[in-house]
Amino acid sequence: MQFLDRKIAPLGMGCWPIGGAMFSGDQPLGYTNIDDNESIRTIHAALAAGLTLFDTAPAYGAGHAERLLARALKGRPDAMIVTKFGIAIDEDSKQLGEDEVEPTSVLPAIEKSLSRLGRDRIDLLVLHLNSLCVPEAEAVFDEVEKARQSGKVGYYGWSTDFSKSAAAAADRTGFVAVEHAMNVLLDAPRMQEVVRKKGLTALIRSPLGMGLLTGKYRDGDVMRLDDIRATANPKTNYFVNGQANPNFLTKLDAIAELLTTDGRSLVQGSIGWLWAKNDANLPVPGARTVEQVEGIAGALTFGALPDDIVEQIETLIDRGPDNTPDRAR
Repeated sequence: MQFLDRKIAPLGMGCWPIGGAMFSGDQPLGYTNIDDNESIRTIHAALAAGLTLFDTAPAYGAGHAERLLARALKGRPDAMIVTKFGIAIDEDSKQLGEDEVEPTSVLPAIEKSLSRLGRDRIDLLVLHLNSLCVPEAEAVFDEVEKARQSGKVGYYGWSTDFSKSAAAAADRTGFVAVEHAMNVLLDAPRMQEVVRKKGLTALIRSPLGMGLLTGKYRDGDVMRLDDIRATANPKTNYFVNGQANPNFLTKLDAIAELLTTDGRSLVQGSIGWLWAKNDANLPVPGARTVEQVEGIAGALTFGALPDDIVEQIETLIDRGPDNTPDRAR
């Protein structure tokens, strides 16, 4: 697909899992079982498999994921980096701080990310505040535009699940993408309509439901207490009390055979569903091991799920009423 100023595979690697530990007070917000050397091997495996877009943020490991990318992508200017701004971090304590909504915080945040990434330009800079009101977002985007004009930022976007917010920002010069949650268990039709109407690219986060769509986690499997999926965070309702949400498991079981059409894995079928829904969708599933990223990249071999399979999936999943309001997820 054509994205920004080059042609890339329609699939990227999300870097939240490789960030490791991070906290808001005592609440863990990171993933467990992280090994930096394996993370770097994973990034290299992604490149070898044709994935050249890496989605990260200062918040992922409180700066750690950005620093890992700098190490792994040294000498690879062809690799495209998406990073974010809007959440204060303390690298020493691994704490995430308050939302940074003041326009004066934008340019310093960009400089810090550039330093951690070891680059002089951020390919795509994304506002990381899902629910920020539009007037406040416009004020910070004005500062991002200054950075774009000075060459420190190539393009920008917003990580939000609110379709009206994305629509309000979409006509700005340099605004090219919205990052939003979507997967075969959790559709986002209003946001997808904005993406189509405004000619945006949709970076799809949670395309695998925080791992639930891998099929790895079944009834009785319990996440470690220091893993975000074991918390009561409402954004992680793919897991409840540290276990896979039984309601989602029931839905997954109903469509598993369809997702694995033509020999796909569950992961590859889930990614293929996203491509079938919109050719502007660019999934960025998280990965922390070589095995995971190679399985994800295997979706490129299969491509989009056939239309008739997608139609059958829709008959088996209860999407609920069409008037359900947008929410952060």
